Amino acid sequence: MNKFICLMLMLASLACHSQRYKTDSTYIRFFSDAPMEDIEALNVSVSSIIDAAKKTIVIVVPIKSFSFQKKLMQEHFNENYLESDQFPNAVFKGKIQGWDGGTGETEASATGTLEIHGVTQDVTITGTLSFMNDQITLETVFPIRLADYDIKIPKAVFYKIAEEVEVTAKLQYKPYEKN
Repeated sequence: MNKFICLMLMLASLACHSQRYKTDSTYIRFFSDAPMEDIEALNVSVSSIIDAAKKTIVIVVPIKSFSFQKKLMQEHFNENYLESDQFPNAVFKGKIQGWDGGTGETEASATGTLEIHGVTQDVTITGTLSFMNDQITLETVFPIRLADYDIKIPKAVFYKIAEEVEVTAKLQYKPYEKN
């Protein structure tokens, strides 16, 4: 009987590797800690897919979906800094490392490309990956230097916007199969 249970667990584990996972719930926050003013924005409209077999991940962040406390900040963010009509999405494509596909929580990273404002950079993002009950949760905090993505800060607001913003993300995934 124990061999049967072990075999079933192994088959279940292999089945998980053949599945793709899509975001079920998302939360991305960026925070700018500047001398004159802190700026924070939230986005819960992120789309992402993980291919567990290939250990690949794609995350698409619609720029206009960031929500600010002050409407004027949101306008300036979209029109003057991120130019979201011209560059509507930020996109990360990467390969997950440090996760063997097993259940539980592990420190992992994803190495790939991050495109923001029409500029693509090679990046490695580290965080925590949890795989339990056929669901995946990713959590990470990482910095983004605005100059790396050709996001210009006018001198008039230089003390209100940090040159580097902190990004916090929590993405939850559930199984997904294409029809």
